[in-house]
Amino acid sequence: MSQANCDAVAHLIFDVESIADGELIAAVRYSGEKLSADEAIERYQAERLEQTGSTFIPHTFMVPISVVIAKVTADFRLLDIKSLDEPHFRPHVMTKHFWQGWEAYQMPQWVTFNGRSFDIPLMELAAFRFGLSIPKWFDDSGYKSRRNRFSTGSHLDLQELLTNFSAARFNGGLNLAAQSLGKPGKMGLSGDQVQSYYDRGDLKAISDYCRCDVLDTYFVFLRSMVLTGRASLSQETELVDQAKAWIVEQAESCQACADYMDHWSEWTNPWQLDEDETLASATHPVDQADPQPQDAASNESPQ
Repeated sequence: MSQANCDAVAHLIFDVESIADGELIAAVRYSGEKLSADEAIERYQAERLEQTGSTFIPHTFMVPISVVIAKVTADFRLLDIKSLDEPHFRPHVMTKHFWQGWEAYQMPQWVTFNGRSFDIPLMELAAFRFGLSIPKWFDDSGYKSRRNRFSTGSHLDLQELLTNFSAARFNGGLNLAAQSLGKPGKMGLSGDQVQSYYDRGDLKAISDYCRCDVLDTYFVFLRSMVLTGRASLSQETELVDQAKAWIVEQAESCQACADYMDHWSEWTNPWQLDEDETLASATHPVDQADPQPQDAASNESPQ
């Protein structure tokens, strides 16, 4: 297989940070009150805080302000991470690059953490807002549609994987999932603080935060591939080492990568070399091509 084929992008792991559209909030929620955009955002945030305990505004009133995407091969190697339209961070340009890039890479699998509820709907609505056509995403193929809730081949939401499509709650979110693997998780900034960072013009900090979330999501993705039998624990260990080396190299010119490595710790592997081989083999996927052993009783003729 050629190097080009080996490096073909099979998964796009991404995260989106967003800001409120104050003019839209003023028009929809406070029509006739003549609130400025900033006043409308502040008032709605206060209402949300009282109602939900968080100032986070629903995605329908938001636009993307940072979109970071990791390119990953079919054998789960990290190729690169890009922050779209950095340093300009123009919502309409980021949205265009997001969907056109997906098509340019031959429509690989999106991978997110809670992206089914937020990131993908936000980017769909952004395309609607900015007049973009994405017919290959909105394909009309019934249950095979890429937008089907259970179409994990098109979009793997790791939170849905770990909760059986929200049958259970995942208290702790990506932060917990990442830290359980020894990865940094949240490092100061949180999603409900993005608006205040934007208001003071610190867009680079938002992008760096988004980049670190994508790195966390990549490592959660790797462990999920072990969980579902698509990779072995030893393969994951090798991939983590390769990704770590890549992040260290990037840290020379990327502050987000440097910060990420400052908070890096290693996952404690409980499997010891001298442990029972039967137990250790449980960390390796079953080769589906191998014939399954049959119960001797099943070969007997019925009485």
